[in-house]
Amino acid sequence: MLLEEIYKKAKVVRSGKSLTTVNEFTDQIPALRPEVLMEVAYKIIRVMKQGAWKIVTEEDKGVALATTVSLLTGVPLAVARWYSYSLGGLNEQVVAIDSEYFQGQLYLNGVEAGDRVIIIDDTLSSGGAVIALSDAVKGAGGELVDVVCAVEKIGNGGADNVLRATGLTVKTIIRVTVAEDGVSVE
Repeated sequence: MLLEEIYKKAKVVRSGKSLTTVNEFTDQIPALRPEVLMEVAYKIIRVMKQGAWKIVTEEDKGVALATTVSLLTGVPLAVARWYSYSLGGLNEQVVAIDSEYFQGQLYLNGVEAGDRVIIIDDTLSSGGAVIALSDAVKGAGGELVDVVCAVEKIGNGGADNVLRATGLTVKTIIRVTVAEDGVSVE
């Protein structure tokens, strides 16, 4: 699988208090090949629960993957942003986010009461982004029916944190361990 090859070759850097990878899939170093994106998107489609009416992701690294899944499935996409439009009257859900790399607020538009939602993201680490997205979906009156992340960084507690906060088990395609001397793929 291309995704496994990418992570096995990934560079490891310290980002604040955590070790992280720099690679083609999440950082476009080198540029992300369409065949990688398509391979991962098809794997996500195979494991995700069918029947969602909206896909939700955040605007950083997960948006390319979620957009590809949206295009392949015909399920509309709502993207949470790091800033507000401040237009008033919109169904903008503002939630706190405390993730491995970012603390602040997240703003979600496009989810309405009764929507059945799946969260799709590139990486599950501490679970902070997924939990914030879940809070925003619930705040809009949506029903969170599934969470799928392409990669799980083992050792950061993300899967357990998300399960406690949402009651859902995060589905992942691959699991990786990040250490100063490199990345191992399970």
